[in-house]
Amino acid sequence: MEQAAVLRELVNSRDVPADIATRGRIVLWSCEGRRRRDIAELLGVSLPTVDRWKRRYAELGLAGLEGERPGGAREQVPARVRARVIALTRMTPPDGTGLSYWSTRELAKYLKRVENITVSWHYIARIWREESLKPHRSGTVKISKDPAFAAKVADVIGLYLAPPGGAVVLSIDEKTQIQALDRTQPVLPVAFAASEKRTADYVRHGTTNLFAALNVTTGEVLGECKPTRNGKDFLAFLKKAVKPHAGRDIHVVLDNLSTHTTPEVMEWLAKNPHFHFHFTPIGSSWLNQIEIWFGILTRQSIRRGTFSSVNVLIKQIRDYINSWNEDAKPFTWTATADEVLANVRLTATNVKKLVNNNAN
Repeated sequence: MEQAAVLRELVNSRDVPADIATRGRIVLWSCEGRRRRDIAELLGVSLPTVDRWKRRYAELGLAGLEGERPGGAREQVPARVRARVIALTRMTPPDGTGLSYWSTRELAKYLKRVENITVSWHYIARIWREESLKPHRSGTVKISKDPAFAAKVADVIGLYLAPPGGAVVLSIDEKTQIQALDRTQPVLPVAFAASEKRTADYVRHGTTNLFAALNVTTGEVLGECKPTRNGKDFLAFLKKAVKPHAGRDIHVVLDNLSTHTTPEVMEWLAKNPHFHFHFTPIGSSWLNQIEIWFGILTRQSIRRGTFSSVNVLIKQIRDYINSWNEDAKPFTWTATADEVLANVRLTATNVKKLVNNNAN
């Protein structure tokens, strides 16, 4: 039983060459009682081949499946080559290649053509797996230049981790210019062994602007779609969002859009001292929890939707909000202000090093 388990691990490993995996299957299937003729037919080998690898396994164990490789022992790839693969992977492809990122095959071709280093793309792929390098993926980064960055981070995260007793914390923002896109042909639904399919071209039927407020404590969302987005619209929605919490201190987390600080808004804020605005740092709206919810809304409801009119789009958004609130749960914020600031400092240092390296 132990031998069979070892053989199964061998044949299922991604790092084992195909020829050795085939030999392992010969031995494994023989141990399981399959006829040699059936094994040969299933694997596309001859009967003498089946007998040979059964015999070699009986004599030498797993080492016998290696076989005699012509040309002696395989030469190991020098450590400097591995280091060069890692270094190039972590750099933008050089000018003249026309590439925006590396693939395993393109990197292997570049090393052969430019640096006379011959390695297979399989070898590069293995290094990427071992080093957790994923150049085919990308994200976004922006380092805020707000002089009050640290203070604002501590202020907003403090509300998330330790909100004032008895107070309400609302995360408010607008998702602007949501397009009502209609496909030119009907969407083909999910079928057996086939994913949903839609046409690449579409018709635009207009846009809407979603104003939304997330209750940080309960996870409930209040949303309203409007054709325009200005200070007047924001103030009207703000009054609607805070109305259910009359008589309580209300803390509002929001970003630095000009519509949030119009004279009308600031005048209203001055007349209502139990409302408190907490602005995220400039260029750091990711600190606003409503942005997390906007991302979920986009993925689950809007991106793959088909809308024949703006009204259809608005109805879908309303339906999604109602469905969300039926089982609303707050987001669990775990990062402290110190942790966020430390990560930002590290990122800023890495960006500075990258700029200096590119300049040299």
